[in-house]
Amino acid sequence: MKKFIQATFALLFVGFFMGSEANAYPLYAQQLYKNPREANGRIVCANCHLAQKPVEIEVPQAVLPNTVFEAVVKIPVDQQAKQVLGNAKKGSLNVGSVLILPEGFKLAPADRIPEEMQKKVGKAYFQPYSDDKQNILIIGPVPSKKYAEITFPILSPDPATDKDIHFFKYPIYVGGNRGRGQIYPDGSKSNNNITNSTVAGKITDIDVQEKITVVSITQSTGDVEKIEILNGPDLVVTVGQVVKANDPLTVNPNVGGFGQTETEVVLQNPARIYGMLAFFAATILTQVLFVLKKKQFEKVQLSEMNF
Repeated sequence: MKKFIQATFALLFVGFFMGSEANAYPLYAQQLYKNPREANGRIVCANCHLAQKPVEIEVPQAVLPNTVFEAVVKIPVDQQAKQVLGNAKKGSLNVGSVLILPEGFKLAPADRIPEEMQKKVGKAYFQPYSDDKQNILIIGPVPSKKYAEITFPILSPDPATDKDIHFFKYPIYVGGNRGRGQIYPDGSKSNNNITNSTVAGKITDIDVQEKITVVSITQSTGDVEKIEILNGPDLVVTVGQVVKANDPLTVNPNVGGFGQTETEVVLQNPARIYGMLAFFAATILTQVLFVLKKKQFEKVQLSEMNF
């Protein structure tokens, strides 16, 4: 029942935003892939968001067990850019992100998040990828103007209570997309694609309909090829124009894309920290005693010389 409710919410959520200004769909991957990271390391969001764009992540070099730390994901977005929406209108870009943490790491509970960190998190809503993937977090679609930089509050595991966790260096993977994808999960293309001519000939008619535009191209043989274009991208051809095969009929409307990167975090053993501090304290104390002994020895030598 719980999974049914989640699936229903996801479909309603996606359906609502497809008709408005949502341009990023992490929920698609959530519904279709058991794990968003494939065996070759590719994050599945790249299957629909074909353009490659950068993404950055910042995490502490090391964290202590059972502590809350922040993972900051930065998704560079041109805030002036406008893109074609599902309803063929122009709108701003939204963003989405998937954060793949090591096993045992998870989203920090609200009552564990420090006030200063909570201000950075804001009203961002994160959710686990699935019931059995609590270490994978997703967010989106959310407005790029507010969330081009996303702070994930993360709770580190405690090896004292979880025997499967060890003090070790762990990898963290992140993917971030901005804008709509070019391919839907069913394999069909969105209107966020460039359309090319499939034949050579002369454009004899352009029929603009409610959802599509039909471009008729008369070939030298007299055959007429009708090419259907989803409304949204601006046409770059006119009636009477001669085109070759593969010539563009529309502009390339895609101004977004997807990027992925990775980093590492060390789950540090507190005993090592205490040992290091003890070693530093012993070293400093030894140096101080050495200096004092040297001064004492110099005084003895000086008194013997005076005698």
